[in-house]
Amino acid sequence: MNLNLKAAAQNTYDAIVIGTGISGGWAMKELTQKGLKVLALERGRMVEHVTDYPTTMLKPWEIPHRGRLSPEIREANPVVSRCYAFEENTQHFFVKDQDHPYIQDKPFDWIRGYQVGGKSLLWARWTQRWGEHDFEANAREGIAVDWPIRYKDIAPWY
Repeated sequence: MNLNLKAAAQNTYDAIVIGTGISGGWAMKELTQKGLKVLALERGRMVEHVTDYPTTMLKPWEIPHRGRLSPEIREANPVVSRCYAFEENTQHFFVKDQDHPYIQDKPFDWIRGYQVGGKSLLWARWTQRWGEHDFEANAREGIAVDWPIRYKDIAPWY
């Protein structure tokens, strides 16, 4: 039984966000800006500036395969190797196929990154802006679920 009431209050949160990738990060931003006390749970490591980017300051000829993946790494990671950003200098940010396999009922490439920031560390801190056409793709192509909003709905904030 915990009789320390102050400790219980200190460890009480209004919201818990699982994962600190783009979606989790944005959820935390929105919730904390509304004054909520938020706890973030991340299964991955904290990425340290400079030290966790070991090839950043190297010249191309100093990197063993000049940034490309060896055939052995590609063969060992057939799913993650299909990602454009899975390279010699970024591979330590990706979950390796053999370390965390998953069952596929249908073809699906589950590309994951276990670190604070998730795969957003591989997006160079930007995403392409969507146009009207992108919001209508699911309905037009008859796949998945149609977006509940359209470009015009978010245009004032975009």
